[in-house]
Amino acid sequence: MRRKLARGLLLIVFPLCLRSWAQEPWTWEKVREQFETNNPTLRAGRLQVDEAKADEVTANLRPNPQLSVVLDQFTVFNPSVLSANNAQWTPTVTQLIERQSKRHLRYQSAELAAQSTQSDTQDLERNLLFNLRDAFVRLLAAKSVLQLSTENLSYYDKVIEMNHERFKAGDISNIDFERVELQRVQFESDYQNALVSLRQAKLDLLALMNEKSPVDQFDVAGEFDFHDSLPYLAEVRQVALSIRPDLQSANTIVQKAKVDHKLAWANGSTDPTVGLEYQRTGSFNTLGIDFAIPLRIFDRNQGEKQRSQIEMDRTLRLHESVMTGVLRDVDSAHAALVSVVEVLKPYRDHYIQEATDVRETISFSYAHGGSSLLDFLDAQKTYRDTQLSYRNLIASYLSAANQLNFTVGREVIP
Repeated sequence: MRRKLARGLLLIVFPLCLRSWAQEPWTWEKVREQFETNNPTLRAGRLQVDEAKADEVTANLRPNPQLSVVLDQFTVFNPSVLSANNAQWTPTVTQLIERQSKRHLRYQSAELAAQSTQSDTQDLERNLLFNLRDAFVRLLAAKSVLQLSTENLSYYDKVIEMNHERFKAGDISNIDFERVELQRVQFESDYQNALVSLRQAKLDLLALMNEKSPVDQFDVAGEFDFHDSLPYLAEVRQVALSIRPDLQSANTIVQKAKVDHKLAWANGSTDPTVGLEYQRTGSFNTLGIDFAIPLRIFDRNQGEKQRSQIEMDRTLRLHESVMTGVLRDVDSAHAALVSVVEVLKPYRDHYIQEATDVRETISFSYAHGGSSLLDFLDAQKTYRDTQLSYRNLIASYLSAANQLNFTVGREVIP
């Protein structure tokens, strides 16, 4: 009775332990969340945005007033009257007045620089997410190929077992049975290669997420299929022009160059300094006003004015180049996706089912002596190649969809 009770408890506890030891499969949303939290490159890029915002505070600072104190008119050659009370005290407070909206232009330039840095960080995230999604797709493809390899190997083992019974019964010769058995090498090789590819894909994805989970306990779950309904090219082009981070950064740089050009002209203007002076000489107290302004005999800012003008022209050309590149990338990615879908449709509608029917028919016919060994082996190879090509094409579709999302700047194909 105790043995039965212990055995019953073991049957209950052991599956629970296995379930707690194995992790739940990671979805794409969980993978992305973990990546955005842990990836050190992305976190470092976000810190650059904070640095740029700190520069806004510095650019918006006002000039501080200055205090100066002069104590003079000491009696040097008459020590008997040497006293600070007989000296002249002159404290002065002055303030620099910035003209031509210099402080506002400095702040506006720093604000645009922060916006550009933020767009650059978003573009960095776009590139890293492309690599992350590519690794996720490769892992899904490796799982699918491993599943196919396992099914093929299991199916062919049954074929070998059936033909072994035929050989013992004298229905086929020894050489024919060995040729059937020899074909298993290809399926075994596919299975081992699929295991290696799956493990490597897991390692790549874990590295991008900066995740320390054991490889053997890590798994993902996602749809490994294709959809033949695609967004129109005009729509994705418009979305890319409106949200692509690198294009937004180029546009911000153009605006910053214009502000810097205005700032160069503003810095060429003279700024007066005004102040209030208090003076005490003996028992007399007086007030005075200070006013100072630089004499612009030479324009020492003309080089910066010329440089900022050239910078405006340069950023405009770069903006045009980035816009052209965005449209070219979108067109190319959309065309590649359409091409893959057109190849996948006949596989889904005809080729997969036909390869399955041919394998089953020829296998049945060969088992009953109606087909030759070459026909049988060729049917097995055709089924394997068709299924493998179909899964590779689905992986190509998911990669092409990832490429289109990357060129647009957001997920237009989930």
